[in-house]
Amino acid sequence: MSEDTTKKEDVVETPPAVQAADGATPAAEGEAKVKKTKAVKAIPAGIAHITASFNNTACSISDARGNVISWSTAGRAGFKGSRKSTAFAGTTVAQEAARVAIGKGMHEVEVRVQGVGAGRESAVRAIASSGLAVTVIKDVTPVAHNGCRARKRRRV
Repeated sequence: MSEDTTKKEDVVETPPAVQAADGATPAAEGEAKVKKTKAVKAIPAGIAHITASFNNTACSISDARGNVISWSTAGRAGFKGSRKSTAFAGTTVAQEAARVAIGKGMHEVEVRVQGVGAGRESAVRAIASSGLAVTVIKDVTPVAHNGCRARKRRRV
């Protein structure tokens, strides 16, 4: 077990370029490597998840199954410190995420807002004004209910 357990790629040495009858190499004749591009399907509808906390605002736009298509946060948009939790940061974050989603073919979103931060309302307005049709706005903020009943106190 003294062998290295990390996976190493096999290195295959290629022979020197074979010259054609006219002296030119095959690569010089125009046989360039063709890059494969991944076919992107247009996603017409999705879900915009907005998380607005007291310290930050984040927006991620996913398809109906939950696969994230675009995302942005206030820190990624260039805000630092207390400016990350402002309404303007929420607007900027939502516009940036919506722009990428529209570029991938999205037309309508269902908005799910979580948290109580200042960027929550402005982020919803920014998504609506960016060109995405908002079908539903849902508040998914978890509400604490103090859990189940505690045990009876022990008397000594």
